[in-house]
Amino acid sequence: MSLQGFVNLRMVMIGAEYPKVCQYLQEEKQKHLEILAIEGKIVFQRLRRNVARMVHMGKLLRRIYEELKELCLKADVDMLQGVGDTMKRSQLMQLYIPQPMDPQLSTWAITGMLERLNNFRVYVTLDHKIRNCHVALTEDLRRLQCSPDHQDVPRNPASSENTPSWGAQTFTTGKHYWEVNVGNSRNWIIGLCKESWTSRNDMLLNSEDIFLLLCVSVEDHFSLFSTFPLLPHYIQRPQGWIGVFLDYECGIISFINVARSSLICNFLSRSFSFPLRPFIWCGPK
Repeated sequence: MSLQGFVNLRMVMIGAEYPKVCQYLQEEKQKHLEILAIEGKIVFQRLRRNVARMVHMGKLLRRIYEELKELCLKADVDMLQGVGDTMKRSQLMQLYIPQPMDPQLSTWAITGMLERLNNFRVYVTLDHKIRNCHVALTEDLRRLQCSPDHQDVPRNPASSENTPSWGAQTFTTGKHYWEVNVGNSRNWIIGLCKESWTSRNDMLLNSEDIFLLLCVSVEDHFSLFSTFPLLPHYIQRPQGWIGVFLDYECGIISFINVARSSLICNFLSRSFSFPLRPFIWCGPK
């Protein structure tokens, strides 16, 4: 076989592999969506059962309340007897109170996603001098409250984790991917924001020009939100490295669980007409 013949054969062999990859990814996608639909159905059924139980419990409690009102009008002996029976019933009802649910869905690896995103890898340099402040996330998740960080006051290492960081560079075009290590921090926020948002002392999380992923802990429970608008995500809390992908022209921002090679969430079909600056804040561990 001539060299040209081998080149032609090689082109045919390589070309035959790409449809196989597309078919495999299509099958993986279908399997992923089917499992997600099944899990969602199971969660909905459990929630409906809990709601039905709560409605039934409410009716029983109302009945007990009415009985107690009637007992108050009776003689003391009859009232004590009736109260004892009612208390026993109320104690038995405690056994049927629905337990709190954590409607957490599975996350699945997407084949080849990290390899594809790494083609657009950039290294984001953090600029801690953009603002000198400490940040606290308000309990209602509506804002990040900044307080000045005075240079002449020694910094407490334990509280330095509350200091936000911004990327030294901004993005106005192209595709870019970088990774942020949130470690095992209990509260953190990463993403991109408009330049003017960084200068506010009261950084509202319902601003239209911010694209953030938040991890918020309450005692031992963790919740994920994206903003704006503030949207909960019912998946497992990611730890370690979080990938951020920006496609400026297509208006896409995606957050990736690097350890699982899975999608956390994304912003689709957004229109960017201003520079976007990376934002990172990790609270205490």
